[in-house]
Amino acid sequence: MSQSTDPALDFRSFLAQLLADKDAVAVERTVDPHLEVGAVTRRAYETRAPAPLFTSLTGTAPGFRILGAPAGLNRDPRTRYGRLAAHLGLPRTADPRAILEHLVAAMSAPPVAPVVVPEGPCQQNVRTGDGVDLETLPVPLLHQEDGGRYLGTYGFHIVRSPDGTWTSWSVARTMLHDRNSLVGPVMPQQHIGMIREMWRRRGERTPWAMVLGAPPAALAAAGMPLPEGVSEDGYVGALTGTPVEVVRARTNNLFVPAHSEIVLEGYIDSDATASEGPMGEYHGYAFPDGKQQPVFRVEAVTWRDDPVLPVCVAGLPPEENHTIWGTMISAAALEVLRTAGLPIELAWCSYEAATCWIVLGVDRERRRRLGLTRRELIDRIAKVLFGSHAGWLVPKVILVDDDIDITDIDQVVWAMATRCHPGTGEHYFPDAPGIPMVPYLTPDEVRTAKGGKSVTDCLLPDDFRGTTASFRGSFPPALQQYVLDNWTTYGYSGD
Repeated sequence: MSQSTDPALDFRSFLAQLLADKDAVAVERTVDPHLEVGAVTRRAYETRAPAPLFTSLTGTAPGFRILGAPAGLNRDPRTRYGRLAAHLGLPRTADPRAILEHLVAAMSAPPVAPVVVPEGPCQQNVRTGDGVDLETLPVPLLHQEDGGRYLGTYGFHIVRSPDGTWTSWSVARTMLHDRNSLVGPVMPQQHIGMIREMWRRRGERTPWAMVLGAPPAALAAAGMPLPEGVSEDGYVGALTGTPVEVVRARTNNLFVPAHSEIVLEGYIDSDATASEGPMGEYHGYAFPDGKQQPVFRVEAVTWRDDPVLPVCVAGLPPEENHTIWGTMISAAALEVLRTAGLPIELAWCSYEAATCWIVLGVDRERRRRLGLTRRELIDRIAKVLFGSHAGWLVPKVILVDDDIDITDIDQVVWAMATRCHPGTGEHYFPDAPGIPMVPYLTPDEVRTAKGGKSVTDCLLPDDFRGTTASFRGSFPPALQQYVLDNWTTYGYSGD
């Protein structure tokens, strides 16, 4: 059996690293998966506390554990993105720019195909057929308004096209339906929906697996909006420099990451639906009604000894829908805009905006050399970005010049307040396709999956001659450094 200990490729090693770094805390008292796990985890997000590892749970099979906030932020500004960086094999001190450039570089690198191994920790325990009982797992009720208990909040689906040329790994939620089935969204615009339709046209059900407690880099890759037809499993290898190890599923021909905690195997029902939700959502709201969604039939469950189920308790940011999904969207958007030759210096889905806007830093000098007017730049960005998978996911684009650190929400707000002209600064694109989950969309926009898209111009006027009055902008560099070197002698702490 393979013994990978790379934290980016082995969830158990990742967890051990978090505990060693005191970025996770073992909760040894007995905790109820019914709301208590969710409440503790939400409190951890909102105070930027370490990730809670619940080691003793009521009403579940012995040995099962839950990890909350696996990619929550840290309150220490030096390691604020530490859990996210650890997913990617980067130092805990990596900042957003380093993380994004690492993700973008992997997108342009040759894919590194997975390596098939004969066995893996994810299959140390196997239940098939009548032995499957999902209700023995620690399936939590995460919010009091949720329509059911959610098993899949930080895992990913695996499906493959009938001709075997495209394997899709995609992050999505799944709610417990009964002892051997789940229910969850499968949108036609999503890759899982496209592949399901391929199988339906053949008159066949879609072979499927779901991975929980996945290798962290694999989870991150599954959240990356790669182009249609591109397999995420090769991106994991490019991201880490090492191929991800996979094993053949026990009941179908899919391959699953060997170093996972829990794996479900089965198929997506071609026709059956059931009520799913409501659920506290990534945009920070919960609505009163559920929806009819496809049913996932579970024919086997395999798990590692003493398995850990990671959970995302969605809601007000920041949580994993923002730190993982938003960051991966940022990288994909940056890559597609750079490839199109546009003068974009950086892209960032501000976590505070709940993955509902992306800020683009415009290289002012390069834009000048290209001779792009403001309107030409806006229209070209809209055409490229809103036509991509990444741009489908984010409805609002904010443009600022490259003097703004777009990863600093204070600077973004300042730019919006002082640079966006009322009435002429916002440009609408009602025919652009978009994800139909944004709260402000009209019923028609939800039905057609179009509209609700905009580009907000917060660029400086072309003839602007002012400077920024700040520590970095208003004092000689030598004096800045002198003040920094002597900061504690002024009576301040060292941070």
